[in-house]
Amino acid sequence: MSKHSITTPGFAGLALAALSVAVAGAMVSPAASASGFQISENTVQAMGRAYAGREAAGNDASVVMNNPAAMVDFDTYAVQIDATAINVSTQFHGSGTDAIGQPLSGSDGGNGGGVHGVPAISFIAPIAENWRLGFGVNAPFGLATEYDAGWMGRYQALKTSVKSMDFTGSVAWAISPQFALGFSVIAQKTTIDLGNAIDLGAVLAAPPFGLAPTFLPQSADGAVRLRGDDWKWGWAIGAEWKPTTQDTIALSYHGKINHRFDGQAYFTVPASVQFVLSQPGVPPLFQNTAGSGQLATPATASLSYWHKTLGPVSWGAELSWTGWSSFQNLAIDFANPAQPDINQYYGWRNTLFGSVGMEYKMSDRWTWRAGVAYDQTPTRDFSRDPRIPDGARKWISVGAGYTPVPNLRFDIGYTHLFVDDGNVNDISATGDHLVGSFENSGDLFGISMQYKF
Repeated sequence: MSKHSITTPGFAGLALAALSVAVAGAMVSPAASASGFQISENTVQAMGRAYAGREAAGNDASVVMNNPAAMVDFDTYAVQIDATAINVSTQFHGSGTDAIGQPLSGSDGGNGGGVHGVPAISFIAPIAENWRLGFGVNAPFGLATEYDAGWMGRYQALKTSVKSMDFTGSVAWAISPQFALGFSVIAQKTTIDLGNAIDLGAVLAAPPFGLAPTFLPQSADGAVRLRGDDWKWGWAIGAEWKPTTQDTIALSYHGKINHRFDGQAYFTVPASVQFVLSQPGVPPLFQNTAGSGQLATPATASLSYWHKTLGPVSWGAELSWTGWSSFQNLAIDFANPAQPDINQYYGWRNTLFGSVGMEYKMSDRWTWRAGVAYDQTPTRDFSRDPRIPDGARKWISVGAGYTPVPNLRFDIGYTHLFVDDGNVNDISATGDHLVGSFENSGDLFGISMQYKF
């Protein structure tokens, strides 16, 4: 075997592998504020307590999306608008080699994160003495990352964007003054826009082409970009129990939503490679084609507790479960018959989020908040790659509420995320080996307004 001999998948395998990496990366990236690709920011009031008592503390219209049963605590119409800026930093430190052992060219990718806005709107209406109706719009899942063009991990990830928007309709029934039930119907739209480079030089150097030394790894980079979207229906249920006048316990469950994306894969191929691909007998590979993939936004469950003391201090806790084990495999089907379908294993695990927090009511107008939290990561060492540098998170949150008049309230909140490093030891479909870790951190800042009428 010559020093330029390479063993890699064929052209078809490389195309589908590039797409699988792109799609998988859209679902798992450090740009999300919670573990995996989850976003919790639909209530600035609760963010100031690290989400402790999010569903049980009361006077928070975001329960339309989080726990519909808690809408019974509103006796008037209410509209609430929340907006949160998520500033996430992810910096790679490491190195790598290509398929023949040469160092990977390029930079460390710069900051793959950035600042992204997350909106949420909630509305509650009392339609009868014991019934409430609500509507809400929020983004429960999503991320946006982009590394510098030409960085050493370009064959695993360049640009990743995914957005899930929920349009929720909820109803609540107060069975008694102490107990209520709620139900939600959710229309969820998810869109993806993903891209990475392809080491076409490595492909042409390897069998069956064997065109080394004319082509060598990193000598002819191409690119792939995948865009798609999907609408699906979901549901949620909730319950609220007030065992005493000072204590509230809330329980909710959001069902898993299965998506099947229909989209288009776009390939960029340099002229030197295109000449080889256009020769007679070469399969129609790396050509724009339709593609579809399956994945699920996971089921979630939350247990929320809040205690109101007789003084100015109230406190609570939150325990949430996310069913990330639904993300076990990534399947992609291609319209181009020259590119076989794939099924890539990730093996995520379910996670827990726990927080404690408090409020101090300084006056009728001002309320101060603080909380801490811990959020597990669903990723595993054996399947983590540059698109999945996720780590466990520790939260520190503070916030404040201002009520200038009884029916109007403003809230602000700030959270700093201490995120564990995400170690990677990843080999791309073309044999490019990246080794290192991602240093991650995050900051959240939110503002909110609630008006009752």
